[in-house]
This record gives sequence, structure tokens and C-alpha cells, in this order.
Amino acid sequence: MREITEKSISDWIAEVPVIADVAAMKETVWMNDRLLPFDQAVRNSELTMDDVREASERLKRFSAYFQKAFPETRKDNGLIESPVCRIPEMQRAMEAKYGERIPGDLLIKLDSHLAVSGSIKARGGIYEVLCVAERIALEAGYLHLTDDYSVLCEEKCRKLFEKYAIAVGSTGNLGLSIGIIGAKLGFRVTVHMSADARQWKKDLLRSKGVLVKEYQNDYSAAVENGRKEAEKDPFCHFVDDENSRMLFLGYAVAAERLKRQLDEAGIAISREKPLYVYLPCGVGGGPGGVAFGLKMVFGDLVHCFFAEPVQSCCMMLGMATGLHNEISVRDFGLQNRTIADGLAVGRASGFVGRQMAPFMDGCYTVADERMSALLKMLADHENIWLEPSALAGMYGPVMLAPKRGGLPEGCHLVWATGGSMVPADEQQKYYQQGSLACREY
Repeated sequence: MREITEKSISDWIAEVPVIADVAAMKETVWMNDRLLPFDQAVRNSELTMDDVREASERLKRFSAYFQKAFPETRKDNGLIESPVCRIPEMQRAMEAKYGERIPGDLLIKLDSHLAVSGSIKARGGIYEVLCVAERIALEAGYLHLTDDYSVLCEEKCRKLFEKYAIAVGSTGNLGLSIGIIGAKLGFRVTVHMSADARQWKKDLLRSKGVLVKEYQNDYSAAVENGRKEAEKDPFCHFVDDENSRMLFLGYAVAAERLKRQLDEAGIAISREKPLYVYLPCGVGGGPGGVAFGLKMVFGDLVHCFFAEPVQSCCMMLGMATGLHNEISVRDFGLQNRTIADGLAVGRASGFVGRQMAPFMDGCYTVADERMSALLKMLADHENIWLEPSALAGMYGPVMLAPKRGGLPEGCHLVWATGGSMVPADEQQKYYQQGSLACREY
């Protein structure tokens, strides 16, 4: 048996039983035994609601810039935000297909349709680049905190930013968000992309003037190469998806906005009707940041679950063993190969895993075929088109129902993380894969 931190897989299974399902590549659920009541968990958190509010205020300062640079944001007054809506036809279809009742409302949060870069990465990824741009412009005297930030569209600011570089390692969507906003501001942007990244994402980035470097290895190798290269350039900021607090807080801002949307829709979250949120998870920054924000806003009234591919369940393994980024899915015989390119990560963020350990309710895994089948079902029943990774969250209520002896009444929110920018021919391929998968899944 392979040894992992001086334990064999059989020893790990004896200590953490869910590893038996993981190693057997079965869809499974892990409930977090380190979850704490909110008032206890928040006491020891290195990040607070004040940090989230600071991020929110920074994004408001940039609203004038976005309205000028990206006219599609004008309808939301320069904020990059997505709608939330009920999906009753999908709810009925899933109940009929899988034989599990989903009590309460089934909703979807369409980060897949966020402005600028069409995925959840339009939150954290764009936010980190804005942090860098603001700092540089303030230090140069080209900007003051009380200014109209549309000044950043001026040529003198572009010339300033051209002196600086931004780099990131990505499976796709984070690279898109960093590349699109970075290039628009004037930065020299390099995106280090793993073998899992879709060709259309690479082509789109290159069309924006972004340098794309490709690797035959997985996500971790792309990140490591990007980090090493960036260290050689004193004018380069590396967006560290594995450890960035800026990314994390940019995602966390979503929570207060969601609260307003639910209030406007007349959906009250309470002890009698708690909020269940299902978040597709790769390295962990996006879902971790959103979940953190949700806990800050809703406390014990929200229950958050990470959803991962069967072959790439790095966060489940990291949190269940307590080793976080010290272990990889490959240590347990998994190959980290999945149709869900945005989730094709073999080693989780240690920062996110440790930060979220007392806040998260659990994790579950989903087969690639299941994501494909759900993609087709959602297109058929709600005319909502996503990329496969965004469907990982959809299976959450079904997965958790048997684990909990039936779900209590609540509000079940699926976080759709990407899809609106997928080219039509690629989307049709996904749909065809879903048609085949629906026979068994």
C-alpha cells in the first residue's frame, strides 16, 4: 500500500471511512466533524466581516470605472452582480428522476452570467486586479480615494499600468477574469494554463492581448511555474489562487448582495427555513470565499457544501484528513481527470481549508456523467445553459437527502459558477454528452 504521511490507505480508511468511497471512485458525502457553532467559529477566524465590508467598499469605488470601461455593467450601476431565480421545473424533474423530495425552494445563483468574464471568477479574480491597480495609481498620485474612478480609463493610467505585469496559474475561468480586466486596464498579463484548460478560453485570452503559456501537467504545475516566473520580475504581481486573501474576500462580497436579493424576492431565511448552499469547488478560493461571506451574513442559518468531481475531490480529502494541501488526490489513486475543467485540481488550498474547517457543513463528490446529465436537464427544463463544472452543485440536495434521513424544509441554492461565455459549438458538445449520460445518470 502507498504510504501517505506515514499511513497506508487502509489505515486512512480506518480513520476516515469516506476515503474508501473516494479511493473506489464512488459518489459520496463527507459531513464535517470539525464544524462549530458560528459564534465559536468566528472567534478564532483570522478574517472578519470588517474585511468583507472593506472589499465591498473598494468595489463600489470602482463602479464608475466599470460603467465606462464595460458598458454592460451600467444596468447594475457598475457593480458586477448576477441574478438569483427559482428553478421549479428543474426541481420537479430531479425529484421525478432521482426519487428524492427537495422540500422548499430550489434556486440558482447565476454567476455563470456575471458581466465581464461570465463566471464566479469575475468576483475574486477581478477584485484582486483592482486592488493592485488602485494601489499603483494611488502611489503614483494619479488617483485619490474620493475621485471618480473612471479616470483609470485615461491613457495616462494605461501607460502607468503598462509598466507592471500580472500573472496567474489557471485551469481556465480565473485566467479569463484576470486576463480580461488586466488587459483592459493596461497591465501586461500572463496566464499559465494547465492541460485541462479549454482551447476556446486560451484563444479568447490571446485575442485580448494576453500571453498564454500552456503546460501538459495539471493545475498545480501551472501555478508553480507561474509563481516562479513572476518572482523574477519585481514589477509583476502573481495572483496566487492557492493562498490569496484578496481573491477570497472578493468572492465573499457576494453574500450581502445575495441577502438583498432574497429579501427582494420575499424569501426569508430562518431556523424553520434555513439556507442550504451547494458550491462547485476546485482549489477552494471561490467557494470558500462565498461560503465565508454567507456565514458572516447568515451565521448558523446557512449550511454550505463543497461539490467536487469524483476524480478531483482535493478539498474533501484535505478537510477530512486535516492535512489540507499536504496531500493530493493522486495519493489515493485518483487521476485528477474530469470534464469539469474548472474543478480539475488535485491539491486543495491549505489557506482555504484551514480557514473554512469550522464553518463548512461538508463536501460531496459527483461523477462526470452526472454533471453532463444535469447540464442537459437544466437546458431542457429551464433553458439555462452552463458548463459541466457549474452543475456539480445541482446534485447537492439529492446527495444529502439520504445522508440526513431526508432534507428538512429549506431554501436550496445551487451556485452556478460558469457557462455563459461557452461558444455555441462547445455547448452543443456538452449537451450531446449529457444526452448519452442521461441514460444511466
